[in-house]
Amino acid sequence: MNRRDLLQVLGATTATGVAAFSCGDRDEATRIADRRDGRSDVDLEWKKAPCRYCGTGCGVEVGVDEGRVVAVRGDEASPVNRGLLCVKGYHLPAFLYGEDRLLYPRLRDGDGWKRISWDQALDLIASKYQEALDSDGPESVAMYGSGQWTVFDGYAATKWFRGGLRSNNLDPNARLCMASAVTGFMTQFQSDEPMGCYDDFEAGDDFVLWGNNMAEMHPVLFSRILENKRTNPGVRIIDIGTRRTPTTDYADLYVEIVPGSDLALANGILHVLFRDRKLDRAFIEENVIFKRGVEDLDEIGWGCYGDQAESYGFQDRPQDASLEEMRRFLDHYTPEHVSEISGVPPAQIEALAQIYGERDRGTVSLWCMGVNQHTRGTWMNNLITDLHLLTGKIGRPGANPFSLTGQPSACGTAREVGTLANRLPADMVVTNEAHRARAEEIWEIESGTVPPKPGYHTLDMFRAFMRGDVKVMWVQTTNPWVTIPNLHRIERKPDDGRFLVVSDIYPTPTTEAADLVLPAAAWVEREGVFGNSERRTQQWEKMIEPPGEAREDAWQIMEVAKRMGMGHLFPWPENDWHEPMFEEYRRFTLGIGKDLASYQQLRETRGMLWPVVDGKETRYRYAAGHDPYVKKSEGVHFYKAKGYGERAACWIRPYHPPAEVPDGDYPFWLSTGRILEHWHSGSMTRRVKQLHQAAPEAYVEINRADAQQLGVKSGDRVQLTTRRGKLELTARVDGRGKPPRGSVFVPFFDEHRLINRLTLDAMDNISKEPDYKKCAVRVERA
Repeated sequence: MNRRDLLQVLGATTATGVAAFSCGDRDEATRIADRRDGRSDVDLEWKKAPCRYCGTGCGVEVGVDEGRVVAVRGDEASPVNRGLLCVKGYHLPAFLYGEDRLLYPRLRDGDGWKRISWDQALDLIASKYQEALDSDGPESVAMYGSGQWTVFDGYAATKWFRGGLRSNNLDPNARLCMASAVTGFMTQFQSDEPMGCYDDFEAGDDFVLWGNNMAEMHPVLFSRILENKRTNPGVRIIDIGTRRTPTTDYADLYVEIVPGSDLALANGILHVLFRDRKLDRAFIEENVIFKRGVEDLDEIGWGCYGDQAESYGFQDRPQDASLEEMRRFLDHYTPEHVSEISGVPPAQIEALAQIYGERDRGTVSLWCMGVNQHTRGTWMNNLITDLHLLTGKIGRPGANPFSLTGQPSACGTAREVGTLANRLPADMVVTNEAHRARAEEIWEIESGTVPPKPGYHTLDMFRAFMRGDVKVMWVQTTNPWVTIPNLHRIERKPDDGRFLVVSDIYPTPTTEAADLVLPAAAWVEREGVFGNSERRTQQWEKMIEPPGEAREDAWQIMEVAKRMGMGHLFPWPENDWHEPMFEEYRRFTLGIGKDLASYQQLRETRGMLWPVVDGKETRYRYAAGHDPYVKKSEGVHFYKAKGYGERAACWIRPYHPPAEVPDGDYPFWLSTGRILEHWHSGSMTRRVKQLHQAAPEAYVEINRADAQQLGVKSGDRVQLTTRRGKLELTARVDGRGKPPRGSVFVPFFDEHRLINRLTLDAMDNISKEPDYKKCAVRVERA
C-alpha cells in the first residue's frame, strides 16, 4: 500500500507515528497525499513549536511541504513531553484547514454580511473606539482576550489599553479558568505561579489530585506520573473527585466528595495534622505567617448571579492570625463532622492526613478547574497550599502544590504579561503607584497615564456591555457566546447601539453576535511565544502563510492604535517587531525573580523555566541550590513576599456551602467540563474529522441507578432543566465518566448544545471566577 492509499484508509497517523494532515475535505487530504507520495518524512522541512491546545506546553515538530503543514510529531528534544503527544496533538495540522476558515474582514449588513478591506475595518474600529472615548470616557471601551493569545498579542493589548486608551477594561478568558489560582498564589506568596516544575512527576512519591481528571485533561503529564509508578511501585495516586473518571482507574485511593465540600475536607485533613502533631514546626517558625479574612457568608455572598444583580465588588480585609488561632479554628473540623458535610468516610480523611504528614515521602498536590471554578476557589487554593506549608513539603523536588492550566499561554500571557483587569506585567498591579510608574517608564509615556482603578472583570465586563455602559468591545481568540455562564444574560441583537468586534479563525456563536469579524492567523501561520504551566517560555517561528487575508492578532491591535495616533507605543520596524517587542516586555521581569530568557535564548532552546539568570533556568523557585535569588545554603526563602516579611502566608479559611444545592424541584447536581477529544468550546477540534467522529455531540452522563429510576438507557434523550434554562441531550450510562447517584455531567464543547445556558453565574469572592462545577438541575425523559 502506498502512502496515498494508507492516508485514505487511516486518515490519521502514518506507520511511523507521525500525524498526517486530515480534515473533512477528503479531496484536500488526497491532494496532499499525492504530493507526498513516494517521499519520506525526512524530506519535509521540520521546525519546533509548542502545541496549540492546553497549558501542558508539549513540544511538537511541525512538518511543512510546499507551504502547508502536512505532519506533526512529538518533539523528543522537548523536556515537557519527550516525544509523546495526546490524541489532539497528533491531529494538530487539521485544525488549520477546515473548509470554513475566515479569510476576509466582514461587516454586518442588515441580516447579512459584506466583505470589506483591512483598511476599512481598521479605520472603523479606530473610529468606534475614539467616538466612545470622546463621548463617555475610558470606561466605555473594553477588550476581552485569551489565554490562547501569544505573549505578543497580550503585550500589545495591555500596552494599547493602559498606555494609550488609559483604560483597564482589559480581561482575558483566563478569568474563567485560572484566576483563582492567581489569587491563591498572590495571597500566599505575593507572586504568581507554581514553585515546582514537571520534574516533580518523577521525583514525587504521592500525587493527590484535587478534582483533576489528568488522564483526559493533561494526559501527557499523567503519563509521566504513571511511568514513575510503573518503575517505583510505592508511588501512590489519590483521586479526589465528584465522579469517577479515567483517572480513577489508575488511582490507589478514590475519595468521592459531595460537590462543593472540598473546603471542609481540606480543613478536616488539617485538623488531623494538628491533632497528630504532624506539622513541621521548625519550617513554620522560619518561613510562615498566618492570615485570615472576611468569613461572614452574608457579607461575602456568591457574586452577581441572577437576572437582577449587575456587579460584584467584594473586597477581602486580611488580618494577622497565628498558628494557635488556626488550631482553635480547626477544632470542630473533626473527621466525623467533615464526613457529614463531604460524604467522605472518616477513615479516608485520616488516610489523607497520613499521606500529607509522612515526612519521608514527597507529596505533590495537583488541581485545575475543579478547584478554580468555585465560589470559594481562592480559599480552596489557599487550603491546598496550607497543607504543604504546614508540613514543610514545598520548594523541593517532588514536594509542591502545583496548579495546572487549561490554555497554552494562560500563564505566559494572561498571568505573566498581565492582561487581567488589575494587573501589569511581572506581578505588578495597577493599584500600586510604583508599579504604574515603572510601566510608564518602560513605555516612555507621561506619568499618570496608567489609571489606578482596576477595570471590569469578565462577568462585569459583559454585563456592562449589555446594559450599554461599555459601548465598544473587541474579542480576540476566544468564544464567550459559548463559554460565559448563564448565557441568557448576554444575548444581543446586532442593532442594540453597541459595537462588537471579533477576531477568530472560524465562524462561531461569538462571530455571529459580532458587528465586525476579522480573520486571524493561527499557530504557525505567525511567529509566537507561549508560557506553560511550569513557567516554561517557548518560542516558535512563522512557518506558513495564513489563508486569505488573515493577520495575527497583535498586528491588528497595533494597526488600530496607529490609526488613533498611538503609534509611538509600537515604535518597531513594521516587518521586524517581534524580538524588540519581547525584549521591551522582558525588561519588566529582570532583577525581580521573574526574569525571562532572552529572545535569542528562546530561539535556540525548547523553552526555559523562569527565572533565567546568567543563562540558566530555575527548576524550583524559592529553593536553596536551585533559585539564584535564594542566598540561604538550605531550605526555602519566599523572597517575593515583601509584605509578609519574606515569608509565605498560611490562610485560615472556613467551609461555606455552594451557592445552589439540589432541592425538591431540581434534585440533581450538574457539573460541566472537558473531555479528551475536544478542547474548550470545540471551535478547532470539532473541525478535525477524527476528533469529531470520536465525540460528535455533547451528552449527559447519568448514574446507572438514576437512569433506571428515570426509565432511561444510553442513547435515550433526556431534558435538563435549571432555574436558568432547558437543554435536551443524549444520555450516557456507564460511559467513560461515572457520576454518583444524584449527579450528572455535561461537556461544554458543543456549540449546538449550549450547556452554559443552564449554568450558574455565581463567582469566587476574590478572583471573580465563576463556578461551572455545581448547580441544581432537574433530569427528565425527553
